[in-house]
Amino acid sequence: MDREMIEQKLESLRRSIHRIQSRCPDQLEALQTSVDAQDIVTLNLTRAVQLAVDIGSHVLSRLEQPVPATMGDTFSQLAAQGLISPELSDRLKRAVGFRNIAVHNYEAIDWGIVFIIVRDRLSDFTEYARAVVDWLGKAE
Repeated sequence: MDREMIEQKLESLRRSIHRIQSRCPDQLEALQTSVDAQDIVTLNLTRAVQLAVDIGSHVLSRLEQPVPATMGDTFSQLAAQGLISPELSDRLKRAVGFRNIAVHNYEAIDWGIVFIIVRDRLSDFTEYARAVVDWLGKAE
């Protein structure tokens, strides 16, 4: 496991979350009408999901666990290893679902859901990062 690589990915995750927080409008209507805000938020949400999966894959490799069959399985396996809670695993798996819509069917994005994710669920990524940092501290 390359600890430095995980730390770099954690920093990229932090930057993506900060970018979302700083560029998402305070009102849903503003998000619905601002193509620039939509692009910034969507790009950084998809990045955050991908970074979380990449980080999880590195952790699972270090734990000598099998390669997850899907992106969502990454979080199931991390929960099975006790690194994250089953509840956080479920929320992150739903984030993978959003990522898949954003990447494969951008026109179908419901900006009301995106607004709720930004307002209420960005903390899932922070909680996840904390769990990884805690694990890194124990893995030394």
